[in-house]
Amino acid sequence: MTCQPAISSHSLGRAWVHKLPPKLSEAARYGIRGIEIFHEDLEYVAQDLHGGCTPDNQLEAADLIRSWCQELSLTIICLQPFRLDEGLNDHSQRVARRVAFTQHMRLANALGTDLILVPSSILPPNQLDPDISLITSDLWEVANLAAHHEPPIRIAFEALCFGSYIRTWEQAWEIVTRVNMPNLGICLDTFNIAGSIFADPASPTGKTPDADINFAASLQRLVTSVDVKKVFLVQVVDAERLVAPLVQGHEYHVASQPPRMSWSRNCRLFYGEEERGAYLPVREILGKVLGEMKYKGWISAELFHRSLGEAGSDVPGEHAKRAEVSWRKIVEDFGLDKEGRRDSGVDVLADESEEWAVLEKEGRRDSGVDILACEWSSLTAE
Repeated sequence: MTCQPAISSHSLGRAWVHKLPPKLSEAARYGIRGIEIFHEDLEYVAQDLHGGCTPDNQLEAADLIRSWCQELSLTIICLQPFRLDEGLNDHSQRVARRVAFTQHMRLANALGTDLILVPSSILPPNQLDPDISLITSDLWEVANLAAHHEPPIRIAFEALCFGSYIRTWEQAWEIVTRVNMPNLGICLDTFNIAGSIFADPASPTGKTPDADINFAASLQRLVTSVDVKKVFLVQVVDAERLVAPLVQGHEYHVASQPPRMSWSRNCRLFYGEEERGAYLPVREILGKVLGEMKYKGWISAELFHRSLGEAGSDVPGEHAKRAEVSWRKIVEDFGLDKEGRRDSGVDVLADESEEWAVLEKEGRRDSGVDILACEWSSLTAE
């Protein structure tokens, strides 16, 4: 199997407006082969079952979703997000999050995926401890639970550019390397990478000071420091260059949210949509990840946008079509053929890491579970 396009289920319409089956059908119709199941979508499916959104009904909903995807030849590449909220001050809440993670692992099993996406926390800073040792301990705890789960689960840790303390890929990677477990990797999201160091929607220029210099240096560090085998998912989207700074008085400004969060929720775009105002250096990021790092795996579009909450049965199809056009641009820009191979037939899907091969030999991994890499954000992180 080769590099193939995926999309998050919420990127085809929000669950309170658009039911999941039509969204899945539109994804398949436009040639999207992988799907990230957003937990919000799963909850809405469960809510329609007798008894509402109970833990048991969520498991039943996961079984239904898996069967729908199988009928459409869609691969479920991950379940996301799980809000670990690393570094919680309240010990009882930290314990409760680990208990909740056990349910998420069951849901992942029912869906037929072995990957759960964990984004960095966006809770108010006064509820969190920024001590890296505590944060590392929290990630180690869930990674250890996941490694001993049957079958084992992988975790993709992602830095949100509006996270409370973990905002950059460098910070996320440091945590991953400190934990040092084969089932904990990183999710590289082009929006969050560029949004943390290159872009600033609250600035009149739309950019941070010395954006180009700092961004180039960060990309070079990415190439030289990150083991591509630990990149469990690549998510690719761009974002709008706002006409006016996103400050008080702007239509997207919310006093309780960082500007980057409001921007993320309202203004993401698919790759290559410059005609809609896209301006982030996404092509440069992909050039490093696909070209120099030689990433092999799913390339998933994780879009948040104000349009996803609009009514109308055409919304899922419109966004699926835009995602398909975006994928074709990626194929063209990076020399992939129609099957997702670079250059003259070089396969670009990731080989399993040696550590996971060991797990399979020991009988701790279900060889029928798709291990392809998966993205992003917490339910409230959008």
